[in-house]
Amino acid sequence: MTYSGSKMKNTPRWLDEFTNRLLVQLLKHFPWLAERWAKSHRFVEGEGIPWAPLRKPLRDSCIAMVTTAGVHLKSQPPFNMEDPDGDASFRAFPTDADRTDLTITHKYYDHSAADRDINVVLPIDRLRELRDERVIGGIGPTLYSFMGHIDGPHLKTLMEETAPEVAERLVREGVEAVFLTPT
Repeated sequence: MTYSGSKMKNTPRWLDEFTNRLLVQLLKHFPWLAERWAKSHRFVEGEGIPWAPLRKPLRDSCIAMVTTAGVHLKSQPPFNMEDPDGDASFRAFPTDADRTDLTITHKYYDHSAADRDINVVLPIDRLRELRDERVIGGIGPTLYSFMGHIDGPHLKTLMEETAPEVAERLVREGVEAVFLTPT
């Protein structure tokens, strides 16, 4: 939810950012307000359940991680925070990337805890522990990240272009299951 861009014309950027932060805090502390907002907002309705049963035991399977937390390498371009409809692109980076090389570009949720420990939104250390304990067979070579606030015309781009591209990449990488961390 944002009041930047098309909703409040000619407002300074600092005011847009302050308003977004205030709204995030209000919705966090007043769940009834979040419910009321959700009832007045249109959502994309899925057709069927995109479920694929795991064909072999988890201990023999390669698991990948996908997040909507807006995580990316500091060296990668940030997600577009100027467009009130969000950014349907994704960022891909190696699973073994150092946590200190990661950052978050997302103003639609409070990520202060994740800024201190990326595992809050991208629990890669926990996934590594599961691999080391042989609970899972392995970890896909690439982590994929989206910005979770996507609306308007970008929904079509996400559903018809970027999400299928990530799915194809995951298949090519030999991934058999995906752990999604939504924000």
